[in-house]
Amino acid sequence: MGMLDARGSTATDLARRLAHVRWLAGGTGAGKSTVARILAERFGVSSYDGDRAEHDWVSRCTPDRHPRLWAAAGLSREQRSQLTAEDQFTAMASRHGETIEFLVEDLLALPADRPVLVDYFGVSPRDLAPLLSWRGQAVFLLPTPEFRRRALGIRFADPARARANWGDGDHTRALANRLGRDELWDAELRRQAAAVDLPVLVVDGARDAGALADDLARRFRLVDGCDGRRRGAS
Repeated sequence: MGMLDARGSTATDLARRLAHVRWLAGGTGAGKSTVARILAERFGVSSYDGDRAEHDWVSRCTPDRHPRLWAAAGLSREQRSQLTAEDQFTAMASRHGETIEFLVEDLLALPADRPVLVDYFGVSPRDLAPLLSWRGQAVFLLPTPEFRRRALGIRFADPARARANWGDGDHTRALANRLGRDELWDAELRRQAAAVDLPVLVVDGARDAGALADDLARRFRLVDGCDGRRRGAS
């Protein structure tokens, strides 16, 4: 990660400075944003929306350091959505480590007086592992194909929302391409998570968002042990 050299910081130093951060990562359609809102309301943690932050990253990227992010910024919504699933996966800036430096820069600029919960699909276990102080600081939520298909089908049933994401192209094809890309990304996340021993939770709808939030609160050490009492910032 070139940013580490530029800042003169080691991964160990960054892990120490980011010890208050909890990472809620994984595939689209797993309910990350819903769970993040529940955790923010229950425990007063700050929430960092990676999808929203991406818009700012485009203005900060350069063609030499972030060639895939730069190339994606030059495509229209229609062009991006009509790329095949394989081409979208191959071109993912996050897959090639081009976005982690922006995440870290943003997080270092935030107050560290309370836990910060990162809600973002585009961070890989490989890039994240060196930044963690303890294994349970990050969890990857991966939906089953059926759960994701249902979730995205509902999300983009609204024509206005579909148009905001995919422009005026073929929305049926765009959804199929998105689902295919996300299956490939899920497989990559599973492989990397196993290699660096980071936890993966499968989301299949058997538990509602509240129950999933309870599980994550314990994993993220936002509550004390078995009595469920709220903890302060670590």
